[in-house]
Amino acid sequence: MTTRNDCLQRDAGDPLSGLRERFDLPAGVIYLDGNSLGARPKSALTRAQHVIAQEWGHDLIRSWNTAGWFDLPKRLGNRLAPLIGGAPDEVVVTDTTSLNLFKALAAALHMQADEPSGAGRRVIVTERSNFPTDIYMAKGLSSWLDRGYVVKLVDSVEELPAAIGADTAVVMLTHVNYRTGYQHDMRAASALAHAAGALIIWDLAHSAGAVPLDLNGDGADLAVGCTYKYLNGGPGAPAFIWVPRRHQARFTQPLSGWWGHAAPFAMAPDFAPVDGIGRALCGTQPVVSLAMVESGLEVFEQTSMAAIREKSLALTDLFIELVEQRCADHPLGLVTPRQHARRGSQVSFTHPHGYAVMAALIARGVIGDYREPAIMRFGFTPLYTSYTEVWDAVEILRDILDRKDYDVDAKRDAVT
Repeated sequence: MTTRNDCLQRDAGDPLSGLRERFDLPAGVIYLDGNSLGARPKSALTRAQHVIAQEWGHDLIRSWNTAGWFDLPKRLGNRLAPLIGGAPDEVVVTDTTSLNLFKALAAALHMQADEPSGAGRRVIVTERSNFPTDIYMAKGLSSWLDRGYVVKLVDSVEELPAAIGADTAVVMLTHVNYRTGYQHDMRAASALAHAAGALIIWDLAHSAGAVPLDLNGDGADLAVGCTYKYLNGGPGAPAFIWVPRRHQARFTQPLSGWWGHAAPFAMAPDFAPVDGIGRALCGTQPVVSLAMVESGLEVFEQTSMAAIREKSLALTDLFIELVEQRCADHPLGLVTPRQHARRGSQVSFTHPHGYAVMAALIARGVIGDYREPAIMRFGFTPLYTSYTEVWDAVEILRDILDRKDYDVDAKRDAVT
């Protein structure tokens, strides 16, 4: 049986342990919610101060040129691209995940409409368990277009083959499920969509920075994701959109703002899209927020996604093992797949009083979060989570459950 000393020894031999020092982590807190909001890189404060005091405060508008503000979305995209299996000039960091998904969906539907079989393709296939805003965006776009598009929801991975057919325009999937941590086989799902003549869009919100990705190698068509979770870009940090070179010439989206114009400073009244990934941009960019993203990406350049994945699986394996051993007398149900290939970097357990138990954990300094129905989520960020923290978190969980030290009538916060 694993002991705390075993965990201390694993930390001592952890090749990623030094990266923890790159983050500002509060004392007395075990942070297991990096799947919702990543911790702050220490360099982010200095970077923000420089952008605000020097680039904005002193250099003023000159910084669009002298500080490289104008090129920041593409520069960040090129630093992010290797983490998701993208090539240079295939990614921009911009806008929100929802807005980028809207662009990707609109572009994919437009590309399909140009195909000979496009007239009969009016279905967008996704999962009922997908992150709700993805479904909202798909339904909203379908309704607004008013061209007979419908969103088909499936209830399990096993239903996907039957749901995707000659009427399918786009398959829209989240690579790692936000509730359960289930991870799709990207290559297999992409091939399934293509075999039916459909395009596939991937939401990488719970994948980027947590699991190795190979968008080009696995045949994805378009992808979006956020930077404020495992990429540690800060609350509400700009998201990203990936458009492979093979689709860029055909990629067109309705949010035709001046940053996507071929000659933005010509101030012409007619829109002419720029060539390449820049056509995924829209309006003026939030420079301060973008600069914080760079601080997060810098940490990833000190390691590899293979090393991150190895530790992620070790951390999640350890957590599952310890919870099932030390909390065996309590009604906890593992929701996350045990199979490595199907697991992201989080572990979810159900409990009849899951919200109350999570609230008690947070009060004791173990920060995870809760999602309906009755799911306690624990995110493991290999850049700063230690094996000893896993042991200590489970020990606090065991103590809370053994003593029933939680309030079933606890008032629920709006955000948990």
